[in-house]
Amino acid sequence: MDTDVLLAMLREGNLPPQDARALTASELTARNAAGNTPIHVAAKYGRLRDLDPAVLSPALLTLKNDSGYTPLHQLAYGGHLDQLPAGLAGRADFLVRSNSGYTPLHTAAASGQLDQVAVHLGPVDRELLLVRTDLGNTLVHEAAEAGTLNRLPPLVFEKRLLTERNLSGETVLHVAALNGHLGQIPTAFLNTQALLLTTKAGDTVLHAAAISGHLGQVPVDLLTADHLLLQSKAGFTVIHAAAETGQLDRIPETSLTTELLLTRNDYGDTPLHAAAHEGHLGQLPARLLTAAALNARNYAGATPLAIAVGRGHTEQLPVLLRPQPPGPFKRLLIKLGFVRAPF
Repeated sequence: MDTDVLLAMLREGNLPPQDARALTASELTARNAAGNTPIHVAAKYGRLRDLDPAVLSPALLTLKNDSGYTPLHQLAYGGHLDQLPAGLAGRADFLVRSNSGYTPLHTAAASGQLDQVAVHLGPVDRELLLVRTDLGNTLVHEAAEAGTLNRLPPLVFEKRLLTERNLSGETVLHVAALNGHLGQIPTAFLNTQALLLTTKAGDTVLHAAAISGHLGQVPVDLLTADHLLLQSKAGFTVIHAAAETGQLDRIPETSLTTELLLTRNDYGDTPLHAAAHEGHLGQLPARLLTAAALNARNYAGATPLAIAVGRGHTEQLPVLLRPQPPGPFKRLLIKLGFVRAPF
C-alpha cells in the first residue's frame, strides 16, 4: 500500500482492524516526504492499540521523523500514552530529544499526561522535572504554558521549581502569568517576592500578567501603586500595560491616583494615552478624568483627549469635555479654511 494512503487511512481511522494488525515493522517505518511514518501517525491519532503488540519495540517507538519527533512524542502529544504497552519504554526512551530539544516528557507535561509516564517510570522526580529544552524550558515551564500545572505531581509547587528560569530568564511564574494560568498556583506562592522576579528584559511577573490580559489572577492586595509603577528596562510600567490591555478595572480604586495615571514612559505616553487609544477610559472612576489629566501631552504633543476623540471613543469622556459640533457660522469658516476643525 502506498505510504501516503496508509498514513491517511490511519489518521482518519479508516484502516480495517485486520489490516492494521497485519502491518509489519518495515511497513510501519516507511517514510513520506516529511519523514513521517505510519507508526508516528498511529501514535498521534490513538491507533496504537490497533496494531499487533508483537510488532512494537523500543526502536520503533523512538524512531525520529524529520523534526526529530518520535512516536513516543506523538503518543504524549495526542494524549494516548495509556495505549503504550507496559515495559516497552524506559527512562532513556522518554529522554530522546527532538531537533529543538523537546523530549516526550515535555510533551507529556504539556498534555497533562505525566501520570501516564509514571506508570512506566515510577514517580516523576525533580531530576526529570528539570530536564530542559534547547530554550531552557523545564517540564514545569511547559505545563505552565499549557495550563496543566494542576496535573503535575504536588512537588512542582515548590519555590525552587516555580522560580527556575529558561534562557530568557522567565520563571515558571512568568510563563503561567503570560498564558493565564497563575490561578493554578497556590496563592501562598503568589507573594510580593515571587511576583517581582524579573526576566532578562526586566519584566516582572506582574508585567507578564498585565501585558497578556491576566491581571485579574494576581492577588488584589499586591496591586499597590508602588507595584503598578514598576518599570521594565524598556520603561514600560505595569499600569501602562494594564491601561493598554483593558484591565484598569482590575486595579483597586484605592490604588488609582492622578499621579499614577500621569506616569510617563520613554515616549512621554501616560496610561491615560494608552487607555484612550484602546478605548478603555471608561474603566476609570470619573474623578480621575479631569481636564488637566486628559490634556496631558506626550512628547509628540498628543493628549488623551485628542486621542479618544480621534479614535471615536468620545462616549468615554466626561460630558463637559466632549467636543461640541460647530454651529452654522463656524462650519462655514471651517469650510472656507479660516478655522481648523476641532481635533
